[in-house]
Amino acid sequence: MRIILYTGKGGVGKTSIAAATAVALATKGKKVLVMSTDQAHSLSDSFNMKLGSVPTKITSGLYGMELDTVKENEKSCATIMQYIRKLMLLGQGDSIEAEELLVFPGVEEILALLKIQEIYQENVFDILIVDCAPTGETMSLLKCPELFKWWMEKFFPMKRKAAKIAGPAVEKTLKIPMPSDDFFVELDEVYRKLEKLQELMQNKEVVSLRIVTTPEKIVIKEAQRSFSFLHLFDYNVDAIIINKIFPDSSIGGYFSQWGKLQQQGIQQVEDSFKGIPVFKMELKSKELRTIEMLTEVGESLYGEKAAEDVLFKEKIFEVTKEETGYKLSIHMPFVDKSEMELAHNGDELTLSIKNEKRSFTLPNKLVNKEITGAKYNQDHLEISFK
Repeated sequence: MRIILYTGKGGVGKTSIAAATAVALATKGKKVLVMSTDQAHSLSDSFNMKLGSVPTKITSGLYGMELDTVKENEKSCATIMQYIRKLMLLGQGDSIEAEELLVFPGVEEILALLKIQEIYQENVFDILIVDCAPTGETMSLLKCPELFKWWMEKFFPMKRKAAKIAGPAVEKTLKIPMPSDDFFVELDEVYRKLEKLQELMQNKEVVSLRIVTTPEKIVIKEAQRSFSFLHLFDYNVDAIIINKIFPDSSIGGYFSQWGKLQQQGIQQVEDSFKGIPVFKMELKSKELRTIEMLTEVGESLYGEKAAEDVLFKEKIFEVTKEETGYKLSIHMPFVDKSEMELAHNGDELTLSIKNEKRSFTLPNKLVNKEITGAKYNQDHLEISFK
């Protein structure tokens, strides 16, 4: 089963591109599910039909769904949510607002990822197309498994032990309900699922991401930042799609300057992402809201390339032996080195770029080695160990 995620800045047309790709693949005889993880769902609008929280047949071989976070909340984390509900409703009446508040920040991302894992394990479809939320939320979604894993490994054993020992006294004195053992069992189960999910998401034979952009410079900058952060978390970007390109026939006269800026933007994308396939889609004269329009776009978008293939694959992390020790090289283009920070503690390396941070365990050969230097050289961060 193939999993392809489409991401990009809000308004670039991710949903339309994801939907058109899904239609094109279904037309080729594949069994395809296209799913939206964006809470501001617009996938239903693309197909001009109502989609729900379970796969709904759109046409032959093509199914669609829009994730319902509240329902998934109850299904995946019932015991956890019951305990949180108790805490939130202490001295309060039950209400619809409380149900909505239970989907606290971060849970949406976890549930979306767990749904991807569940669909993959069921193996009913040949291809899963994921229409992701705008870039910032997608970054939160994709780094979620690793951050949750870190939190669980550092604090979970301690919290569980404390609840068992001090729980009854705290509950009696402060009148605050303590989590049951079932709470910790379910939390542990979510952790195990996310651990498997992280392995899946970094399997470059199965999962790839495609960044959708437009020719405007501000949007291209966002695409470049996304590419850097995705590399930081070792995700494979196998295509860049430039959407909403104005046809030459529409940019004469008053709009002639737009034509020049657009060509500069397209050239910037092609220069920036050398080696990665870049696909271009002109702005259509009609909204992409019918199967016919989506079929037309899907058939023309990828040209001779097969949309279901892994179109590009790159080694992001590489360790090489040197005379004085080892060098860890991380491919991270489009980064301002003044915004980069590096910390090393035992077997853990923490790398921060502006407001994004990743802590990861070093390979065995680098454990207990000291960092002797680091430099950013030709799109690669090179860290020397001795």
